[in-house]
Amino acid sequence: MQYSVYSGIIPPLIPRHKGLMLISCLFVIIGLAILVYGADIFVAGAAGLARQLGMPPLIIGLTIVGFATSAPEIMAGSVSAWQGKTAIAIGNALGSNIANIGLVLGISALLLPVTVASGTLKREYGLMLLSVLLAFLLMLDGHLSRVDAALLLGALLLFIGAIVWIARHSRQDDPLKIEFSQAAAGTATPAASLKLLAGLILLLAGAELLIRGAVYIAGALGVSELVIGLTIVAIGTSLPELAASIVSIIRKEADIAIGNIIGSNMFNMLAVLGIPGLIQPAYFERAVLLRDFPIMIGLSLLLGILVFITGAGRLRRAEGALLFLCFAAYQCILFWQVAG
Repeated sequence: MQYSVYSGIIPPLIPRHKGLMLISCLFVIIGLAILVYGADIFVAGAAGLARQLGMPPLIIGLTIVGFATSAPEIMAGSVSAWQGKTAIAIGNALGSNIANIGLVLGISALLLPVTVASGTLKREYGLMLLSVLLAFLLMLDGHLSRVDAALLLGALLLFIGAIVWIARHSRQDDPLKIEFSQAAAGTATPAASLKLLAGLILLLAGAELLIRGAVYIAGALGVSELVIGLTIVAIGTSLPELAASIVSIIRKEADIAIGNIIGSNMFNMLAVLGIPGLIQPAYFERAVLLRDFPIMIGLSLLLGILVFITGAGRLRRAEGALLFLCFAAYQCILFWQVAG
């Protein structure tokens, strides 16, 4: 009797047969749902604990919440690396950044145009761009090594310190500071530590189910684990950012919406690549350097041009449509290459 091609924390549950594809798809759907729900609890717990410790709302928003919204990617990447599937983690990091800009911000701007007024975001955007370029330079040799991972995580600590400094020296009337203060004002903090722990457990369980299902689907369809990471896993783990961005824009907190994306993308490059790289270093397909990194870098630059240069802080429906079309074109490229 044969078993599925994956192995992980949970032992194989059922033999391979025609119904296993359906069960694997259910694993992916249920895993994503648990990830999204766990991330929401984790964010609430992390932010509540930080408030109990007396951290200012802006620092909480730029660091704790930024890290927490990347928790699904971090957990999914760590579980996949633990199972020897580091290619999924690499695809997840790059694919999530592409999805965050093209899918999340594209759809958000299509629904409601975005106006950004915070000077703090311009500085954080610069850090995000540096993180993208650093990851690209370190991985130019086609290998994500433990040294590369350590440098990425070291840069993460430096960038967090820079964000804290930026937050402490931001103007009192900075819109992002006001929005975060208003968002934190009515949020209860009891049992924050329990929420943090419960969210972490749910994230681990959801990531395990997601990776288990995704790896089988990749094997059954003859698709590389990198492509699965760039598509199913990346889009799924970007759902918290999509929900958070739409809610923030509806509440007229556009700076928070953009800030969540910028912060999440920075953590994706430094933590979602760094932690799996420490767990299981790996070589990866050249397509990462020839296709995925250029598209991610291009979208990152396009975001800065649209929002901070030509748009003067505005992301209108036309620009949202452009971002979404870029994302759709990238998915078509992936599909065409896989089908070919």
